[in-house]
Amino acid sequence: MAVPMRRTFVVLHRATCRSLTNAEASLDVRHPVPLFLPVRTKKRYFIPPAVGMKGSKEMNAEAKTRASGIVFGQEIFERPINISCTAGIFDPYLPPEGDARLSSLSKEGLKQRTEQIKQSAASQLAIRKIKSLDSLFSTKDFAVQAQEIFIEAHNALTQFNREKLHSLVTERCYPEMTRGNRYKTVRWRFVESLEPPKVVHARCPDMVSKGNLYGQVTVRMHSKQTLAIYDRFGRLMLGSEEQPKDVLEYLVIERHLINPYGKWRLHGKIVPSWAPAKDPIIKTVMIPGSRLKPGQEFDAINSEVPKPEAVQWYK
Repeated sequence: MAVPMRRTFVVLHRATCRSLTNAEASLDVRHPVPLFLPVRTKKRYFIPPAVGMKGSKEMNAEAKTRASGIVFGQEIFERPINISCTAGIFDPYLPPEGDARLSSLSKEGLKQRTEQIKQSAASQLAIRKIKSLDSLFSTKDFAVQAQEIFIEAHNALTQFNREKLHSLVTERCYPEMTRGNRYKTVRWRFVESLEPPKVVHARCPDMVSKGNLYGQVTVRMHSKQTLAIYDRFGRLMLGSEEQPKDVLEYLVIERHLINPYGKWRLHGKIVPSWAPAKDPIIKTVMIPGSRLKPGQEFDAINSEVPKPEAVQWYK
């Protein structure tokens, strides 16, 4: 009786296994993903030397990594170049001494007029080349356009509008205008134009490669302006908001002519050698006074400081 019972048990077990596999296949039952998967750890090819090991010789880290199979990339130290504007002013205009003061009928005024005619030959060639690349360029309309760019740029500077200022000045002129303005308040206003602005100089240089042309036009502007600079304590450092001054400036406007989306922007100013020196800035200093005793009040009458007078300024 024992032998047939074993045989029937084996037969029943096989039948049940077949039925279970058929049921799993029909129901598309999948086994769950195991919670833990064996992951092979990453092999470290380079182990940095321990700090302070005695008896170990100093070895170059680059040579050691090359010996272990890791190759360093070649380090190239390059200086970035911005090709949207030039790095300076090419062949700058030399303003005649005594400009806006001498009459054209005097002897010295006639000499200045003849020198300007000699310098205008190269300017005419540059203007002709600028017109070939910029069909809307005109010397009569460009002087007024340059004056508007100048006014908008200084208004953006007083309002600390950086985005608008970047669109009106070049990357060379931007740090020169914003340098030293932190913690200061600038009040600037354009009053009127004493003489109509005019184009006095023009150059069309190329940079990096031949044919990469830039247009630089110098505009003479004689106007009346007001400027007042206050420090972080609200005290006047330079100029006056009420007293306007006559300012004679030579503006350099530049454009990347090859770029179809280029704009004429303020690139810099030409300061002649005969221009008077700037007046020193009035700085705020602390004047030590007498120390107060406990219970003693501060007398405001004895601590009044006279207000500084407005000084002549030059841009």
